[in-house]
Amino acid sequence: MGMTDVLIVGAGPTGLVLACDLARRGAAVRIVDRSPAPPRTSRAKGPNPRSLEILDDLGVAEEVLAAGSAPLPMLKYRDRRPVAEADPWADSAPSPDARYDRGWLIAQWRLEGILRDRLAGYGVRVEPGREVVGLAQGRNEDDRSDAGDGGDGGDGEQHVDVTYADGQTGRARYVVGCDGAHSSVRKLLGITFEGTTAEDQVMVCGDVDLAEGVLDRSRWHQWFDEDGAVMLCPIPGTRTGWWFQAGPERDGRGRPLAPTADGFRRLLAHHTALPGQDLTRAELLSTYRVNVRMADRFRAGRVLLAGDAAHVHAIAGGLGMNTGIQDAFNLGWKLGLVLAGHADAELLDTYEEERLPVAARTLDLTSERLRATLEAIRRPGGGLDAAITPDTTGLGVGYRWSSLAAGGRAREAGQPGPRAGDRAPDAPCADAATGERTRLHRVFAGPRTTVLGFGPGSAAVLRETADAYGGDAGVRVCRVYAAHEDRAGAEPGAVVDDAGHAAAAYGTGASGVTGAGTVVVVRPDHHVGVLAPADDARSVREYLRRLHGTGRSAERSPGMVDAVR
Repeated sequence: MGMTDVLIVGAGPTGLVLACDLARRGAAVRIVDRSPAPPRTSRAKGPNPRSLEILDDLGVAEEVLAAGSAPLPMLKYRDRRPVAEADPWADSAPSPDARYDRGWLIAQWRLEGILRDRLAGYGVRVEPGREVVGLAQGRNEDDRSDAGDGGDGGDGEQHVDVTYADGQTGRARYVVGCDGAHSSVRKLLGITFEGTTAEDQVMVCGDVDLAEGVLDRSRWHQWFDEDGAVMLCPIPGTRTGWWFQAGPERDGRGRPLAPTADGFRRLLAHHTALPGQDLTRAELLSTYRVNVRMADRFRAGRVLLAGDAAHVHAIAGGLGMNTGIQDAFNLGWKLGLVLAGHADAELLDTYEEERLPVAARTLDLTSERLRATLEAIRRPGGGLDAAITPDTTGLGVGYRWSSLAAGGRAREAGQPGPRAGDRAPDAPCADAATGERTRLHRVFAGPRTTVLGFGPGSAAVLRETADAYGGDAGVRVCRVYAAHEDRAGAEPGAVVDDAGHAAAAYGTGASGVTGAGTVVVVRPDHHVGVLAPADDARSVREYLRRLHGTGRSAERSPGMVDAVR
């Protein structure tokens, strides 16, 4: 087999998002999974708001929304009687800077199917039944001697040799382990997975069918009693399918019993007013133990870890799959720029630098939410809504500590707008040429870095950037006009901030009036790289050089701008 750019091991949501992101950049990607067929599991209940933004960027959000349902109000019972109802999203609404204000319920197998279809559109298919049993990389990999190796990988130290269980071999420039908590890739690297498993904190789970009409499908039903719990959430897109979660049955010595269909029927009859025989089918049964573990590093030379292979944590708040999707979105563009030869390979060090602290904080956050939930359910009316806080949306996650957030002048405390490293806010606006409605996240969509210019003073920096990079190097420029500004001669792709939402979101309110202006470099993963006054062209230039090399100014006709799709 020939050389592939990136071999992704594991075809769950993390691996599929990474594969889609790399494939649309033109990288040669292979994605393998040890399962002989896609697992039809419902482990995760769906993407949170930040993951929906990522799925939107990949072009599949509409399909995901159509295939799932909005999160449901929770109906809570004690002693078989309803005692309280809670809708954690009752007071939330989309805002100009965040289109998605709540997560979405969708079976994980449906989400994976949508991502596999998108990947197939790039000509890449998951290779099932392929288990990785060996990885060998060149001698000097760990001392990062692979800087700037956008080349052909022919010197023997620029690739990883991969061995599969069936004896076949392959070769890749990079390997990413997205193969879950029991990751073979992590074990082959000898990376430790420190943490704890709470043997006593156990839940049994499965997908069940209930007789039609016995429970209202517009609610997530939760029975919490002194001696256990049953939770039933309707699976979107099915008529009689439900997610079943419960405290396990236990033997005479208090040890949890393995889940069985009959056990589920006994739990249902014990905690709810429904007879056991209303549960007509139970499959995909599993036991969930609270595991809180993290790899001590996310990169070893040319092999990286993402998702559950790098970190696992308590289920509370639903952040497992979401943290993995967000790992993939952080890593994809960095691998893409290194493979294209624009950025040095040390850019890959910023993946661990940015995502390891996020994983560590997620471990703490989910453990705290689990503690709060376990406490809440001891009281009648308490329920899983205790796990949902603004922290669980993912919209507040940023990387202010990162070396990629070091350019430009720092914002003073108390100044409005994001700082370098923060998520770049969305804002509704209009296309300057056509007047069509759009929004900044639509401008950012697709695998490129975006340079936004606010105020007339930003025109020079945008022109210089367009001359240097044009469309091919993955940088686009976008002038954001205030409503009162003259737009004669606006460049293709420029937008009008007709309601002032963009200026408010980026804290550039006064700049349009004074003519000074502000320039914001937005990374391909929608995080702010540099936020600088328009006369600070140097900060913008240096930042773009770090990600995209020196540009192509010599080869391109001046003034070419990349129109927004």
